[in-house]
Amino acid sequence: MSDKDTLRVYDAQANRYAEVTEGLSRDPLLADFIAALPPGGRVLDLGCGPGIAAAHMAAQGLAVDATDASAEMVALARAHPGVTAWQASFDEIAGEALYDGVWANFSLLHAPPAAMPRHLAALHRALKPGGRLHIAVKTGTGEARDRLGRFYTYYTAAELTALLDTTGFTILFSTTGRDIGLDGTPADWLSLAATA
Repeated sequence: MSDKDTLRVYDAQANRYAEVTEGLSRDPLLADFIAALPPGGRVLDLGCGPGIAAAHMAAQGLAVDATDASAEMVALARAHPGVTAWQASFDEIAGEALYDGVWANFSLLHAPPAAMPRHLAALHRALKPGGRLHIAVKTGTGEARDRLGRFYTYYTAAELTALLDTTGFTILFSTTGRDIGLDGTPADWLSLAATA
């Protein structure tokens, strides 16, 4: 993600975002993701935000690499024990068969739709064969900015499923929900678990 307005919001509101997402460590989807990985496995937290999920994964014995395009988010993530965090955009995803799992929780929705296939392909390459992907996006159609100015691409279940299928992922299950985000607006979301 390299949208300057989106990054400005996250840099300015990093601490507030940490407060809004502090319950993530108790998310059953995160627990399922961790349970699916080998003990001591290596994980990429893509768009890690303040590092709440990364910290929980590290506390469960996983080796966690965390990346975010926001410098302020990376600073918060680095403060957690066991978390290696650095600033990087989605275009900097690299490597082959490095990770047992990739946690892309409400991060790739900030990428332009034309970029999503190449980002998913890079994640597929970065995962070990059979590695686990968690991806969550807001549901809907098209692109828009929220009331804070953050850029979003919205996906239907069919669109996201087709993108993952085309990239070589095998979808295991999907989950839907509705939550209030940083902008205070309720939004519907979709999460998919898949293997490389």
